[in-house]
Parts: sequence; structure tokens; C-alpha cells
Amino acid sequence: MNQKIQTIFHYHETTKHSQQRYARSLGYMDWATQPNPFREYNGAKKLELPIALDNATPPYHLLDSDLPSAPLCKESLSQLMQFSMGIAAWKESGPSSWAVRCNASSGNLHPTEAYLITPPLFDEQENQSSVMHYTSYNHGLEILASFDTDFFNRIPQGSFLLVLSSISWREVWKYGERAFRYVHLDTGHAWQSVNVSAKMLGWNSVRLDSLHNDDINTLIGVAQSKRFFETELGDIVLLISPQTNPGAIKIDTLLGDIPLQFDGIANKLSPVMQSWDIVPAIEQATHSKQLAQTDSKIQKTSKEPTLESKDVVLRRRSVHVMDPKTSDINQEQFHTILRSVAHSLDAKQTAVHLCLMVHRVKEYEQGLYILVRNTQDLAELQNLLDHDFLWETTNFENLYFLQKKDYKALSKTISCSQDIASDGAFSLGMLCRFSKEIQEFGPHRYKELYWECGMIGQQLYLEATSLGLSGTGIGCFLDDMMHNLLGLQSNQYQILYHFTVGRGYVDSRILTKSAYSREI
Repeated sequence: MNQKIQTIFHYHETTKHSQQRYARSLGYMDWATQPNPFREYNGAKKLELPIALDNATPPYHLLDSDLPSAPLCKESLSQLMQFSMGIAAWKESGPSSWAVRCNASSGNLHPTEAYLITPPLFDEQENQSSVMHYTSYNHGLEILASFDTDFFNRIPQGSFLLVLSSISWREVWKYGERAFRYVHLDTGHAWQSVNVSAKMLGWNSVRLDSLHNDDINTLIGVAQSKRFFETELGDIVLLISPQTNPGAIKIDTLLGDIPLQFDGIANKLSPVMQSWDIVPAIEQATHSKQLAQTDSKIQKTSKEPTLESKDVVLRRRSVHVMDPKTSDINQEQFHTILRSVAHSLDAKQTAVHLCLMVHRVKEYEQGLYILVRNTQDLAELQNLLDHDFLWETTNFENLYFLQKKDYKALSKTISCSQDIASDGAFSLGMLCRFSKEIQEFGPHRYKELYWECGMIGQQLYLEATSLGLSGTGIGCFLDDMMHNLLGLQSNQYQILYHFTVGRGYVDSRILTKSAYSREI
């Protein structure tokens, strides 16, 4: 086992929560160093994007249909960014106000940044291609680099690149050593947000694999360390295209045309930062080439008619309190939610299965279930999990009933004593193929597993919202207590994320205001 993989396994074990101790953090909120949630580049040329709130969008239930593609222009690009990485609403309580964004984030801290690499679309680009940073605060763009390239002649017409990056400090500030996990769950949330927003425009989103992190950092200028106070690292390069199968895309030409020095100096997010040696160590260990995964087919699912897709995206919230009296759901609602995440979300073989603790689902026994999202793992899971489990089939494909029991109290305990895990309709843990995946595909795979979990989480949020329900991601859980519940004795599989669905309380004391006004 190489040193990088040893570092990953050490990090994962060290940052587990248990009843005896939580992963190390400050243990209090150091408000004097709270990071600014909004990145901007001082000295960069600013572009204002048109607000897309009045744009008509397809009904949410038709997003998996073959929709006509919008032309690539300022208005369509604006809509893509607003309904994926933009602000959904502002919240106010007394003197405090905070933004709620379309992409979910642990602690609403938003470590994920977005960059666009496009052909000339704006007058301000002066007929050159550009690298631009998206500013969610005012829904705009900042031009960081302008250059000539024939890259866009080599890819399908109307296509461009969207790059996601991470600033770990925003999560480290609150969560300490465990923060790296949350950073990459958030990357997955953002990725799925982009996928859904692209579908609204009839576009497809494909991650370019086989890239090295160094190349991604070069593409968006974060390798130019003198322009930054906090470390920012590139994660994902997405090709956004009107074509379903754009073919192999190589970025060598683009890398050769990118300027060596970008415009703009990144704003300083905090006056000082805490030092947690284990976080840069895990960042370095996972800083490597992304190896291509086995392809899979994205399944199209039929749904009942629902809201406009933009309304679902803008109404998504993370609730803090579930109402056990109103959180009962029926079988069809349960199945609709499961169908939305039963198959691959990124056209690659899935590595994540869902272990569900069902509390209040009509026509379902209270108890423990597992949704096997990749049937190639079924025999192995049956061998590795508790041998007393029933593995009874249900009337939902690949959903198995494992054990009859009231899990409400235990699900709360496992989720760091949070009532939301027990007061909803069901809660779940995302069980991932773990040690073999990392050993076979390399250290970068550790991040990718969290990305897949984050994508599932974002989709669960949206599906629950479309049904008038509430969802909440749970990053705080007692890792090995959940593993013991399942009977796991090794790290071949690990739980990486928890989630709960039900009906949340609406706190009338908190005011909701519109996302954008040009007086900001």
C-alpha cells in the first residue's frame, strides 16, 4: 500500500465520530475568524448577469425528458449559474441575515467556487475566450483571463467548461479535522445542482476524467498561489454541451493557451486561519490524477406532475426540526424519492448503496432496509453484513428488508443525538465500496466517493421538495456505531453521509427575502 493511500485510511479513521470522542475541532465558534462566504477578485473586470427569475423552466417531472436545447448566450448562461450556484433567498432573524443557495452546503459555509471557460459571448470579452469566476453574491462574473484558442472549435458547437473548486478553510473553521469530508460532499451537491440546472436548458453535463489536479488548478488560475491568502484547489471539470454524447474531449490545447498570469487578486476571507496539519496532508494525498471509472447508463424515470423546475430548486431548504406528527409519507412518495437516486447520476458505475431506517412510511414495516444501487455488490454485501439479516425482497426493485425494529431512538443516537434523524419519515446512511475502490483507482477516488454521496444528497433534497416534503443532509454521525449496526467488521464498505426526509417545521420568526435586487 503506498503512502498516499495509508494517509487516506489514517485520515478516515482519525476523523470518525464516536460516543467516546468526536473528531477534533475547536469546540466553539471563533466568530472573529469566520470566513467570508463570498469570493471575489479585486482588480478583475466585472460583468453583470441578467436575473433569470422570470424565465420559464420545464416542469420538474420532465427534466429527464428529451428537451430542446437553449442556445449558448448570456441569458442561458445566466440561468444555468443562478439555478445551480446562485442564491435562492435571503433569510433574516433580528439583526442577522444570511443567504440560502441553490446548492446545499454543510453548515451553510459553501466551500465550493465555480468558474466558466467560454468562447466569446459578451462584449466585454472583446472577441476572446475567457476564464471567468462566478460571483453568487451579486449574480455576476469576473473575467480573470482572456486569450485566443481554437479549443472551442474542437468540441461540439455551443459547448463550454464549468469548473468547481474548493476552499477547505471555510469548513475547517467550524468543523476542524473532519472538514475535508464535508468539503467534498459539498462538491457533489454543487455538481448535481449544475446537472439539474443544465437539464432545464436542454443541456448535458459530463465530467472530464483522466485529468490531473495540477491541470485543473492551471485552468482556473488557483495554481498562482501569490494571488491567494487561503488555499483553493480545483476539483471537477464539467463539459456543458447540447450534445448527449460529445465524445472524447482533450484539454491539452486549452492548457497551452491559458495565460501564465491571471487578472485579479482573491479577497482575503479571514484575518487569520487555524492550523490543522491533517487537512493539508489529506489534500496532498488526494491531489493526483483522476482515473476513468466504468461507464453506466443514466436511467430516465417517470414522475407525477409537479412544480416548475426553478421553483423546486429555489424552495429547497435544509430543515433543522422535523415534525413527527406530520412526517408520515405514503408508499408512492417513498418510491418516487428512491427512484430518483436508485441509479447512476453521473453515467458511471455506482459505488454507493442506501441503508434506510424507515420510521413513518405507510405500507412499510418499521425497520432497516437497504437499496442496492449496484447489483454487482449484492452477494458481497450479503456476505459482509450481519448474517441474521432477512434480505427479503420488497415491491421496489433492489430494495431489501433486513430487520424489523423501531430504529427511531438508535437513528437519533447515531446522528449525533439529532432529532431530525428520528422525527422524519426515514433516515439513511450512504454505504460505499471503500478500501478496494481506493486501492484500485488511486487516492483521488476518496474524494470521488464523497462527490457521489453529495450528488445523491442534492437529488434527495430536490425530490423531497418536489413532493412538498423536507430533507436534510447529516454529516455528523457516529461512523462505527452505524457500521456495527450493519455488522461490518472491516473497511471494505464505509458509511460516508447520512440524510433524512420528512416534514420540517416552518419558523415564522425568520423572514424570507428575494434572492437578488440590483440595489445589492
